[in-house]
Amino acid sequence: MTATATSNAAGSTAWADTLLLSFAQAGYVRAEPAILQPAEPFLDLSGEDIRKSLYLTTDLSGEELCLRPDLTIPVARDYLASGRAGQPAGFSYLGPVFRYRGGQPSEFLQAGIESFGRQDRAAADAEMLALALEATAAFGVRDVEIRTGDVALFNALLDALNLYPVWRRRLVKDFNRKISLEQDLERLAAATTATRSEYEGVLAALAGSDRKAALAFVTDLMSIAGTTNVGGRTTAEIADRFLEQSTLKGGALPREAIAVLKRFLSITGNPDEAVAELRALTADAKLDLAGAIDQFESRVGFMAARGIEVKTTRFSTAFGRGLDYYTGFEFELHHRGNGAEPLVAGGRYDGLMTQLGSPTPIAAVGFSVWVDALTRIGRKVGA
Repeated sequence: MTATATSNAAGSTAWADTLLLSFAQAGYVRAEPAILQPAEPFLDLSGEDIRKSLYLTTDLSGEELCLRPDLTIPVARDYLASGRAGQPAGFSYLGPVFRYRGGQPSEFLQAGIESFGRQDRAAADAEMLALALEATAAFGVRDVEIRTGDVALFNALLDALNLYPVWRRRLVKDFNRKISLEQDLERLAAATTATRSEYEGVLAALAGSDRKAALAFVTDLMSIAGTTNVGGRTTAEIADRFLEQSTLKGGALPREAIAVLKRFLSITGNPDEAVAELRALTADAKLDLAGAIDQFESRVGFMAARGIEVKTTRFSTAFGRGLDYYTGFEFELHHRGNGAEPLVAGGRYDGLMTQLGSPTPIAAVGFSVWVDALTRIGRKVGA
């Protein structure tokens, strides 16, 4: 641990010891990944907030490196490099991470848990939430608001609506980045056939293409032009933009789909209420989301079995954490009255392992503890 992080932790050693002990007793082995990490996974897979706050450098071979901005990806990389990759394994951690945060310290402590390879996903999700609540209790903070969501429900809805792939990618991108979906839905609903573009020929050539064909076409055009990017955009980003415009030229997003999406995104309340509303929506819209809703309902049952007060838990279909790699359950714990800053945050990210190089999918779920925030509130509570 660096000198700054050690100083920051000086007032919370007892809480940290209690925290790590509770993680160890739950079966999570201490992990200590390297501070210097390859930058590519964070640039490709993290949310925009993390990407723009990285501390980057380049070694003599030209490889781009960064100070780790969080510990999920480093712990996952070490697990994949070990002989246990693909087998159930759980890890805990406590150490410094590095991000530009405006007027706040760029080096700060982060603790947490990552669980890999468990097939009992609903039970594993509930265990993460229960251990996260234990983490806040280790700092003496018990008046906690539980905020949850499930991006798997949103993805299942998009699949059931059978949207064009470019529309699907755009809506998922909006959801992950916490952009107003309401505003973008209206843009997608607007007629675009009357709009002319200087790239009419390109758009016409891409009509009906899939993403792979569009990327190949734009790559050829860029090669002829002798460039690999325009205005900082990569070939893939340019291809996606052209494909999106080409699709929109063929007609707007159907109003029926927009109405279903808006109704879905308005669902909020405790999980039991949300399940009832989701089943009513799918029945009315004649959509099959049974698998995703059943998984959600199963998780709620495991949460109750672990003593979590389900009826006081806040669920919203529009809740997202702004990280691209989440694939299912997401949650944040907040001290009541503490605004937007979470004390603990996490969720399920089953897709990350293949993106990091695993030849087969590996289930993954975890959470991070914001030690500075918990220490500050813990001191107030104990004052």
